[in-house]
Amino acid sequence: MIVFPPLFGEGYESIKMLANLQTSEITKTSLLSQFLQNDYTLLIFLGALALVKVIAAAITLGSGGNGGNFGPSLFVGAYLGFTFARLINLTGLAYIPETNFTLVAMAGILSGVFYAPLCAIFLIAEITGGYALIIPLMIVAALSVTVARYFEPLSMEGRKLSRLLNVNVDDRDQYLLSKLYLKELLENNFSSVRPEDTLRLLVRVISISKRNTFPVVNKENELVGVVHLDNIRELIFNTKIYDTTRVKDLMVPAHAVDFDDTLHDILKKFDETRQWNLPVVKDKIYQGFLSKARILSEYRSELMKTI
Repeated sequence: MIVFPPLFGEGYESIKMLANLQTSEITKTSLLSQFLQNDYTLLIFLGALALVKVIAAAITLGSGGNGGNFGPSLFVGAYLGFTFARLINLTGLAYIPETNFTLVAMAGILSGVFYAPLCAIFLIAEITGGYALIIPLMIVAALSVTVARYFEPLSMEGRKLSRLLNVNVDDRDQYLLSKLYLKELLENNFSSVRPEDTLRLLVRVISISKRNTFPVVNKENELVGVVHLDNIRELIFNTKIYDTTRVKDLMVPAHAVDFDDTLHDILKKFDETRQWNLPVVKDKIYQGFLSKARILSEYRSELMKTI
């Protein structure tokens, strides 16, 4: 604090001094004040302040201290904007208003950190007491949030929520699907058969089943295939082959989904296979079936809750 006094507290007072171009007031209590008598050393000091503020805020919040990101965002924006404007003016390439750049840069950093460009625009406009800077504020805020979203689609708060829920909260579909639990959607009223079973036994199972898909499992209850009623409809009326035809001759490969797959990936598999019911396995062990219709119905229910 004795080297960088503006780091003490929220930093709003030093921001006000910077906007009023009172740089001597900022440095006079610093241990380095005697070395900050020319413009270039002052610029180094102010630029270092912006960097150290980021580190100080990170250490404070990371160690469990009280604080937030709002104040530090305004602080860093103000100091970066002022430093950039003063540097351009010192080079003599052009003259730009340092106060305006200080305020506009605050909006840029605030917009990029919180992904809230409108908040940044109107906040800085209210601070200045007018809307003379509204066009520069809009341009800077829009560019800031665009660049920030290019490198990181989620804001800091959104990323925390995403880690907490283990979903991409920026995608509404994925978020709603994440609220559905696969275990609760499993249907277990599908009658299973063994590969060595005869067609006669399969017909008997078909006669008491309300489904037209039959999982084929081995002695270890591992899923080895499925039998679709539509594929064997003609054969079940040929009684001559009842005892010579086995289920393994009639089954087709199962397009199974894993118990740990996300519902988003499962729905993609439904579209790829063009099936309305898919078997679910866990370590190759048959668990049950998922119905596309039921998933969409539950999804619609969750969607209606958000409207």
